[in-house]
Amino acid sequence: MINSSKKKKYVFLGDTNSVNIEIILKSHSFLKEKLQYLLVGNKLELEKYVKRIKSKIKINEIFDPINFYNYKKNYVNIFNIEDIYRDKYKNLLNQINLANKLSCYTKYDLITMPINKSIMKKNFKFIGLTEYLGKLNNCETTMLMYGENFSVIPLTTHINLKNVSKNLNEIVIKKKLDLIMSFLKLRRYDLNFKEIKFLCYNPHCGEDNTIGIEDKILNHLISKSFKKISGPYPADSAFNNYKKNTLYISTYHDQALIPYKIVNKKGFNLTLGLSYRRLSPAHGTAEDIIFKNLSNNSSYLACMLN
Repeated sequence: MINSSKKKKYVFLGDTNSVNIEIILKSHSFLKEKLQYLLVGNKLELEKYVKRIKSKIKINEIFDPINFYNYKKNYVNIFNIEDIYRDKYKNLLNQINLANKLSCYTKYDLITMPINKSIMKKNFKFIGLTEYLGKLNNCETTMLMYGENFSVIPLTTHINLKNVSKNLNEIVIKKKLDLIMSFLKLRRYDLNFKEIKFLCYNPHCGEDNTIGIEDKILNHLISKSFKKISGPYPADSAFNNYKKNTLYISTYHDQALIPYKIVNKKGFNLTLGLSYRRLSPAHGTAEDIIFKNLSNNSSYLACMLN
């Protein structure tokens, strides 16, 4: 991928009831020599966290998020967004909306730290930030999990497993694959996969159609319309001898994300389809280890340095 470590970047603070701030703070001494980055979120929440863990890192508020005027290298710099709503999810949405506007205008990378999706889902129809940013920008988006060993794209993401088949048919899959192939050509991502492999929908690729005919349809579609994609391959053995710079496309989330997260330790989420690069660490809020200094910042550093 393009090494954009010298660029300016925005970091959406995400859910502060998490390890997000801990990861940002423990990475700062290294990153401050590599790039300029501006946190986007609530300054008061950041100050509370810094005080709670007794960190000596100082905070600098930036009032010009476009030009980074008055940026201080040795400080954690933040563009403050006041909490104007009673509901936490509304404040988080307000923050991501403003962060999106900043990246749309400047084209600087936006790194989004994790949020608790359940808070969103309880209040409105929310699948994930990949889909939300697509809706916000009136465009199609795709989640690519980029890894140091191999990468994956699930055609369906955070939906109930029983609904996967309802959300996929030959027409939909062709449209999604056409979109993916067009995204992969865009220079701002600089993605150069040596192989693209499609995973079977059913166990053992349907066992000669005795489990289902979905994989027969997939095989016909891929061989007819997508010469650069091979497969479909049985998912239970496809990752046995993986090669670097290989992209796996799966029909549902866990089929590809389980082996991906086991093998890749520096992976991150890259949203394809936006006018700027949006990246996100491949971990969650990890509320169970908050304030314990046990978080791993490898994925965050990969986001910031790629």
